[in-house]
Parts: sequence; C-alpha cells; structure tokens
Amino acid sequence: MFLKFIEDVKRALKDYGDEKFIKESEHADLCTTIAFKLAKEMGKSPDEVASEIAENIEMTDYISSVHVVNGYVNFFASDEFLNDTMEVILSQDENYGNVNLKGEILVEHTSANPDGPLHIGHVRNAVIGDTLARILRKAGYDVRTHYYVNDMGRQAAVTVLGYELFGLSDKKPDHAVADSYIKANVELEKNPELEKKVEELMLKYEQGDAEIEKKFKFVIGKGLEGIRQTLKRMNVEHDEFVWESEFVKNGYVEKILKMLDEKQKVEKDGAWIIRLEGFEKEVVLKRENGTTLYITRDLAYHMWKNEKFKSFVNVLGADHKLYAAQLSKLLEILNLKPPEVVIFEFVSLPEGKMSTRKGRFVSADELIDKVKEEAKKILANREMDEKKKDEIAESVAIAAIRFDFVKVAPEKHMFFDWNQALDFERQTASYIQYAHARACSILRRAVDSGMPEIEFNAEMCNKEERKLVMLLSKFPYWIYKASKDLRPHYIAEYLLSVAGAFNDFYRLHPVLKSESAERMHRLAIVDATRIVLRNGLELLGIKPLEKM
Repeated sequence: MFLKFIEDVKRALKDYGDEKFIKESEHADLCTTIAFKLAKEMGKSPDEVASEIAENIEMTDYISSVHVVNGYVNFFASDEFLNDTMEVILSQDENYGNVNLKGEILVEHTSANPDGPLHIGHVRNAVIGDTLARILRKAGYDVRTHYYVNDMGRQAAVTVLGYELFGLSDKKPDHAVADSYIKANVELEKNPELEKKVEELMLKYEQGDAEIEKKFKFVIGKGLEGIRQTLKRMNVEHDEFVWESEFVKNGYVEKILKMLDEKQKVEKDGAWIIRLEGFEKEVVLKRENGTTLYITRDLAYHMWKNEKFKSFVNVLGADHKLYAAQLSKLLEILNLKPPEVVIFEFVSLPEGKMSTRKGRFVSADELIDKVKEEAKKILANREMDEKKKDEIAESVAIAAIRFDFVKVAPEKHMFFDWNQALDFERQTASYIQYAHARACSILRRAVDSGMPEIEFNAEMCNKEERKLVMLLSKFPYWIYKASKDLRPHYIAEYLLSVAGAFNDFYRLHPVLKSESAERMHRLAIVDATRIVLRNGLELLGIKPLEKM
C-alpha cells in the first residue's frame, strides 16, 4: 500500500523534477527535499520554494495534508489510506507483500566444496542466498536456486585420495569425508610423491575414466549428503545441485576454450593462459597436463546460464572478489552476460579462524547444536513437555542464527554471539518471534472470550496505532526494495521496527480490556501485525512460533 502512497506523492510533484528527492522521514509519512535543489537555481531560500510547491499541490484520496518545515515538504497519509491498508492486509493474509514483479531469476548460493561440513562462512552464504530467493519469489519473480557442486580439481582429487587411503568413518557423511580429507593432506605433507596420484586422479576423472568417476561420484556424493542434511535443518532449500563435471561432458568447456582461442586472447605455452586488461594476475584456463581449472568450467556453466535465464545472481564470499571480477571480464569478452554478484564479508566467532584442510573450523552442525543448547537453558523453566521444548529450542536456535547472519548488510563483517542472539529483549529473531507469539496469544484469548468481529477505524487511531499501521503498509515496499537492490537485510531491519512499534502499542494501550468499539479496532491492528510478522519471518526462513 505504501507504494501507492508514493505514487500519489510522485504525481503531486510531477512538475518539480526528479523523484529521487522523495524520501521517508521521521517527521512525516513522506517528504521531498527538491526545494533545496531548486532554491539554488531560483535564487530563493529553500523555505520559500517549499512553500510555493506546497501551495500548488492538490490533495488526493491518500494525501491528507502537506506541511513545510525548514525547506522540507512533508506529506501525511489520509485516513482512507490507513483504512485501505488494513483492509488489504486482512483480506490478502498470507499473500500480503506480493508486488507482482515479473521475470525469471537464477540464484546460485552456498556451493561449498563437498570436502567436509559447512562452516560458519558457508552458513552466511546459504542464509543470504536462501533469504534472497524467498524475497524474490514473494516479489513475484519465477526463481530457481542452484548449488554448484565442485567435483573436479585438486581438492576433489585429494578428497578421493583420502577415501582410497583411509576409507570413511561412520560419522555424519560430510564429517567422515572431512576426516579423510584432512588425513590425506597430512599424508601429502609427509609424502610429496603422492602428488602424482592426485594429478592422475584429476586427469582420469576429466577424461571420463569409468572406475575413477564412480569413486568421485561416491565420495563427493557422501559429502553432499551430509551438507544437505545441515541445509535442511537450517530451512535452506536448493532446486537443483549442478555438478561442474557435467560441463566437461556436455562439451560446454570445449566451446569456451575454442571461443576464447578464436578471439586470440589465449597464450599457449604448455598451459593455456589469458591476460586480462586491468588485472595484474593472469588467468590459467588449462594446465600443462590438459586438465582445466575451476574458472574454465565456471565460464561454461555461465554460458549455460546465459542460454537458460535472463537474470542470474551469485552469492560469494569476500575472498572471491578478484575471481568474480575476472569471471565477469571473461564473460564480457565472450559477449555473455555476467552475473549480478552479492559479496558478503566473513563471520567471526570466539574460536577464531577456520581451515578445512588443517581441521580447524567450526562446523554449522556444531554452531546449531551450541545455540540450541543455550536456547534450552532459557526454556528450562517453561511449563511444557520436553518434546515441545526441544522443538521450540530448535526453532529458536535456527531463527537466531538465520536472523543474525542476515540482519547485517552483506558487505559488513559480522561477529556472532549466541548469548546476544538469543536475548528476547534485544534486536534479535527471538524479539520478533516473541512479538508474533504475543499477537497470537492476544487473538486466542479474544476468541476464548467470544471475540467480536474486528473492525479497524482510522479515525480512532492514537499516535502509536497510526505509527504501527503506517509501518505495516510498508511491507510490500520493502520487499520491492530488497528484491531490486538484492539486500535481504532490509527485511530483517523492517521486522525489527514492526516488532518494536507493536510492543510500544501493546505496552501503552490495552487491547482486551478496552471498550467494545476500541477493542474491535485494536484487535484488527493485532491481527494485521500478526500477518506481517508471520509473512516476514517466513521470508527470512524463520518459523513464526505461536507460543513461546
């Protein structure tokens, strides 16, 4: 609904330039700063220009008043806007938030090497990617999600070597694979001659050796099996797991090499090398032994993406900035569209730096178990059976992790502290979940006491109620913004503001103890808040609990 209010304001200001000067404001429902720009051109004060603009604005159904303050033109929404907002929220229910954007988008995320379990860096990738896909779907796009499986190259070959030398333990599959991979790296340091075996495995797999292919598929498949179990626990889903070896088999890798060679960009001196303008480091496309590199196979994958999708997004860690730039430059040389890239910074824990190769990492499984254990302590004195406590503790733990990993802008470094993440009084998932559970509790008690028909009346709104309803009207607006800017943290920040406004409203104004007409009015606000919090939590992959 807020998008419609913005359109009304745009139309009202159509004679006064660029819409980029229309902004949200703490002092109004919307404002424009255009007077400051025009004042310089007209040789007048911003306040004079703002007053002239305000005098020429015609009120609409959704604009009730316009006020000038220190050069700002402030717009206020009408009661009709508030009434329509509530009607839309309550009637659309689970569909509220849809903005009917169109198009196909492929989101590739997580894509961790299957040589061990996911660690906390992979968790941030998975949470950002999965949340982004959910937001894009809610916005109206036809979204597909891919996990690109790195089953070729040296790391995959060392993983297979570890299996050949040490087998797999009976641990969770990805942890068993990690144990063998770590042992293989120790063995390679002690016995460098084993490098020949690694090269042989790489070459034979790329050449399609049936026996070697069977081993790669088995070991990489085991690693993926465990990773998928973790992702499922985190409410992260992929539509498809795409193996990079498929692009060797289907000829796309050969096409890429041929296309680059035809453009006379490739130096061949044993290895195939390409030097890119603006980059110090050259790109190796093919080794002397004939095996290709990850970037070559990724170029083939992106050529396939170009054929199948109009838009595609890659979620990558900050250590891939150079790689992403090289990939995009090579795709431009090939006249192929590069991906939109969402780069995220890393996550810190008290445990410090992580390395799968040396066995120093905090796995996603350990992180979830630790946060769940802390959540159980908080729930210890609640009156509910142990099974229910366990279910809620799991939901609260996943919510705490997903929310904290997505609420910080991707380009910012983040520090995860499970004690703070589980604080019901702070800016956390628990805070939002608790606000949702409170709304559900109010409505349950209203039903138990014979709840009347709910009926919102904008004329009855006090300051806190009006602020809350205006916030609720902005849910589709923030979905639109998050989908256009590829910024999933917008939704996290928005939900915190809704939960805060709802708690202020609830603290200051009784709902069930108010008079009949006021009770009907406030119950409508409670129900609308419940809908927005539920729909928003689901966008973040968080279970909207009805009891806590």
